[in-house]
Amino acid sequence: DVIYPETDGEPMAETDVHYAWMVRIRDQLDNHFRGQRVYIATNLLLYYVPGQPRFSVAPDEFVVLDCQPGMRRVFKTWEEQRVPDFVLEVTSLSTQRKDEVEKRAIYEQIGVREYFLYDPTADYLQPALCGFRLDRAQRLEPLAPQPDGSLLAETLQLTLALAGDDLVLRDARTGRILPTRAEAEAAGKKAEALAKRAALRQVEAEAAAKQAALRQVQAEAAAKEAEALAKRVALRQVEAEVAA
Repeated sequence: DVIYPETDGEPMAETDVHYAWMVRIRDQLDNHFRGQRVYIATNLLLYYVPGQPRFSVAPDEFVVLDCQPGMRRVFKTWEEQRVPDFVLEVTSLSTQRKDEVEKRAIYEQIGVREYFLYDPTADYLQPALCGFRLDRAQRLEPLAPQPDGSLLAETLQLTLALAGDDLVLRDARTGRILPTRAEAEAAGKKAEALAKRAALRQVEAEAAAKQAALRQVQAEAAAKEAEALAKRVALRQVEAEVAA
């Protein structure tokens, strides 16, 4: 039996900064594709040659479209009948050459459609964000930035851009920044609270309008009663004059 190890003995991230970005990006992708038939993995060993466990790679982040989500110990392309559509590496001093040369060659070989590199410290990669797309010759060629400087990931319909040194992921169709699950829940609670306050203000406004209408009715009734009283007084006056 062929054994496919579940670890390559390498650390998940070189620094806290790199780890934090890997976790954040994974959280954003998980939240964005929640409920869809999309598999997302972080630093999971991917095997791409049956029976040859030495042929493996561990992408920092990879996304496989039209693939059953769920927990896996490793990802075997021949069993899944899929290869990653999107790969992103959070590059660092120790991984720069591997990410730019060795992994790019592997991803090109197995047919990864889009490959992105991000350097959160902007120390090892210039520019700090770059991307590649598989062309008709099955080569990962550099992506040209869009007019706003962002890079389009066609596979996921996302744009990737830098805000300072920070990576910003947006939905290419709506322009909305991808939130993490916690951010989405916080935004939902805030929106719910705002909606409740708006509903309360509407109820209060309706109550105030009803009170104003009631006061108007009471004022009109008082005016009619005063008019009727004046008429009665006038009538008695006439009667008194006639009697005299």
